[in-house]
Amino acid sequence: MMRVFQRACIRAGIKVRYSQGFNPRPKLSLPLPKSVSVESDDDLLCLQVQGPGQNDNQSGSSASSFDGERFKARLSGQLPEGCELLSVTFAEPKASFGASEATYVLAVRQEYLNEKLKATIKRLLASERLELQRRSDPKNSRFKDVDVRPFLKSIGFDGTSIAVECKISSAGSIRVDEILKLLELDAGKLAAPIRRTNVKWQRA
Repeated sequence: MMRVFQRACIRAGIKVRYSQGFNPRPKLSLPLPKSVSVESDDDLLCLQVQGPGQNDNQSGSSASSFDGERFKARLSGQLPEGCELLSVTFAEPKASFGASEATYVLAVRQEYLNEKLKATIKRLLASERLELQRRSDPKNSRFKDVDVRPFLKSIGFDGTSIAVECKISSAGSIRVDEILKLLELDAGKLAAPIRRTNVKWQRA
């Protein structure tokens, strides 16, 4: 997604600010990166742009000079199909954002919508602790036990899909693969890609 927006900005003629140093990088960030194969309705992209006559050593645009609708139109015209820019808002250069909650919707194949799945959901919600093993370091095989129950706010089941509301904090959150593991599901039991929605954003 970072590369998609970086290239779209170039095609739209939007001058993104770059970091200083030997290997400058565009100042774009995704505060809540999504897992591979997960669709999203509520992504947030933060980028710093240059105003007219500015360079990378100068501060960005001001609220008074920023035309959000014009910016949105320019960038939207360069995005690929399936990637829609919903809104553009000006923020001060030093502002940072984080997510506090997010919902993952899992569309389950009809043959797996059974009493066993309902019982699993009921058991998870009734549990005081849900310990899973996570790899402590990607470079080695060490694992640590993590209680993910505090990250589960609710699990809803409407007969066709499961909506898992997750809490996100400085302590972390539950991962998509962990949600599937707890529900005893895998990609083969899903009727569509997992979709992340209803993200609640706040200034970090």
